Amino acid sequence: MKKIAIGGDHAGYEYKGKLVEKLEALGYEVKDFGPFSSASVDYPDYVHPLCTAIENGEFDQGIVICGSGNGVAITANKHQGIRAALCWNEDLAALARQHNNANVLAIPARFISYELAEKLAEIFLSTDFEGGRHQNRVNKIACT
Repeated sequence: MKKIAIGGDHAGYEYKGKLVEKLEALGYEVKDFGPFSSASVDYPDYVHPLCTAIENGEFDQGIVICGSGNGVAITANKHQGIRAALCWNEDLAALARQHNNANVLAIPARFISYELAEKLAEIFLSTDFEGGRHQNRVNKIACT
């Protein structure tokens, strides 16, 4: 089963806790990178270590959660080995995997229900990259 890294900020704290429980119940191995309370924090302090661990091969995919999803996605995408996708509906979660081979899902906790966040995570983690014509495009994403 896949190893999943999860983290974010105070705005995503509640959703993150529930998602950890749900994903573990589905059989995923999950590491929570924090935060570990709803106190105000700076999301880069949690997102950078999470993304480094994915780049190092310690985890297969990641989920990052903040209020808008933008801050965590921007931070994650500073890493050359990360393709983070901000998703707020089911089609975007599927396409992020199918066409972009995204390896990190960014969730906007203040703009979607927890139930939708859970569904997005399930879709993202169970959808495969299609490869083919999309592989050439994905190969051109990283700045090297």
